[in-house]
Amino acid sequence: MHDFSLYFELGWQHICDWQGYDHILFVMVLCGTYLLSDWRKVLVLVTAFTIGHSITLALSALNIIHVNTSLIEFLIPVTIVITSLINIIKKKRSNTTVRLSYILALFFGLIHGLGFSNYLKSLLGSSTNITAQLLAFNVGLEFGQVLIVLCILIVSFILLNIAKIQRREWTLFLSSAIFGIALIMCIERYALIHFR
Repeated sequence: MHDFSLYFELGWQHICDWQGYDHILFVMVLCGTYLLSDWRKVLVLVTAFTIGHSITLALSALNIIHVNTSLIEFLIPVTIVITSLINIIKKKRSNTTVRLSYILALFFGLIHGLGFSNYLKSLLGSSTNITAQLLAFNVGLEFGQVLIVLCILIVSFILLNIAKIQRREWTLFLSSAIFGIALIMCIERYALIHFR
């Protein structure tokens, strides 16, 4: 039980760590355009992302797949740039755009899971029986992710309902700001890619 609580704590602290803010930015841009009343849609969106990153986190941590770390570190801000652009371009939500968001969240989750796995592998060292630690770390990641989603939905609620900012203006501001940050990250990380 001690191991579970330790890896749970490491999981949520990892995703909420401002030094590794790329995952925070992705969750913010993914969910920041929704309202508190859209909680069902946000739940499906976050679940799709969770399924994606849980699959690759497990496969990589169990050494079933091996990845080029520098390429994954570059692809993570690419997912943020693409999600930001979609938010900026789409003016209204339709059933088609909502389904596309779910598919992209699942696919981008696969990439983010590979990024999480690098950190988890460094924690596990040479351990062979890692199932419990993997589960605890993943649950911790989800807890941290829920904290980020709640924070961004509360900020959205305050800005839209109390400050009376238009929803489209908030979407453009949030997505554009995150787009700019992620684009700089892409440029910086592109130069660091090591092709083997």
